[in-house]
Amino acid sequence: ARTGRTFACDHWGVVPDIYLLGKALGGGVVPLSAVVADRDVLGVLHPGEHGSTFGGNPLAAAIGTTVVGMLRRGEFQQRSTELGAHLHTRLRALTGHGVIAVRGKGLWAGVDIDPAHGTGKQVSMRLAELGILVKDTHGSTLRFAPPLVITADEIDWAVDRFAEVLAEAR
Repeated sequence: ARTGRTFACDHWGVVPDIYLLGKALGGGVVPLSAVVADRDVLGVLHPGEHGSTFGGNPLAAAIGTTVVGMLRRGEFQQRSTELGAHLHTRLRALTGHGVIAVRGKGLWAGVDIDPAHGTGKQVSMRLAELGILVKDTHGSTLRFAPPLVITADEIDWAVDRFAEVLAEAR
């Protein structure tokens, strides 16, 4: 849902033979994962031929069922699409001011920073000091993945802090 669709592959009309689901399926509360496919793929397995050490946890199953129900309504996907557009607009406005490029879908953004403003690690550490968690990757790229419950005002606050950090590094 973070990309604005239930699965990122939905943006391109791709229907995989098998889905491997984890993390978000447990609602951030319990560890939960799933393997999902049609009968042609999973029908080769028979009862007792597969298993899981921690499978069958009733609390995890209840939370997973609730998460799937929420995803079926589409509220999170819509929210991610709308707030993601706002996030990307705000981040793209920093192009030429420490940002080289912005890409992504929904509330998922990759931001390439100008090395003159620091490394991805340096910028991410400074942002962490301000209460903003991003993931540095590939030396000069930052991954922004705010929670689906974020507000537009919180996005503005975070991007304003990001702009300040980039300006400090000049």
